[in-house]
Amino acid sequence: MDTHAVVIVSPRKLELQTLPLAASGSGEVLVDVELSGISTGTERLLWSGEMPEFPGMGYPLVPGYESIGTVARADAESGLSVGDRVFVPGASCYGSIRGLFGGTASRVSVAPARLTRIGTMGEEATLLALAATAEHALASGSGAPADLIVGHGVLGRLLARLSVLRGGAPVVWEANPERMGGERSYRVTTPEAETRRDYQTIYDASGDPAAIDGLIGRLRRGGELVLAGFYPGSVSFAFPPAFMREVRVRIAAEWQPADLEAVLAYHREARLDLDGLVTHRMPASRAALAYETAFTDPSCLKMLIDWRSGS
Repeated sequence: MDTHAVVIVSPRKLELQTLPLAASGSGEVLVDVELSGISTGTERLLWSGEMPEFPGMGYPLVPGYESIGTVARADAESGLSVGDRVFVPGASCYGSIRGLFGGTASRVSVAPARLTRIGTMGEEATLLALAATAEHALASGSGAPADLIVGHGVLGRLLARLSVLRGGAPVVWEANPERMGGERSYRVTTPEAETRRDYQTIYDASGDPAAIDGLIGRLRRGGELVLAGFYPGSVSFAFPPAFMREVRVRIAAEWQPADLEAVLAYHREARLDLDGLVTHRMPASRAALAYETAFTDPSCLKMLIDWRSGS
């Protein structure tokens, strides 16, 4: 059985290829994918060749951890039924082609424990991994809302929306004029227009290590800086300012199943709005252009690849 998949052959070289699906393990579920999101954080690093050494890293690879689709085949023991719609956080079913993270394909074979039913959710279900990432960043600390969020991309917007849900009123910094709009019960401004130096919690969703020293300078004594993005290289900061403020620096790692369950519950209860975050869509046949647009067009918050019309 074959699948069509996006393959990053080598840095900056991307192709749509037909690949044989590797033999499924016992109990694995076959999913026909409808839509796959492109991550402008980790996938950009895979595409550019800047991703640091990482378990499973190497080329060629199938990227992607933001897919949704419909179960096409499942054993009774899987707990899933043909026709169930599911969220797919990745797959590794391509033989010699690495699956990192392996979700951007027209058909995948996945262990049932990795799949999450999404019912009638629409294309916004592709955002569940990022929403869970934002939830993990908040919940893995004190659980308190963010005071300042750096970056008004999708992750920054989700951090802001989840902070508002927790009763906060965060400020979001954004330097790109094309990303200034779209606030929901929080304020978006530029770093230059904001003079505060007494933030208790700052969440950096920019992935820019050069910003860290300046952010530490904006914290009050005992404040916390949370690195919520993914950084391509070494992260460092000047010690004296951090020492004088006795700051805490926390890294928010990958989301966990409990984070995904939490954001699904928020969405079911109409407490978490995922509208307005998917901005671009292209058929799989235009995958190369889709990736280029996702990585170079600042108006593109989230690009989806549509597998439903074939490759």
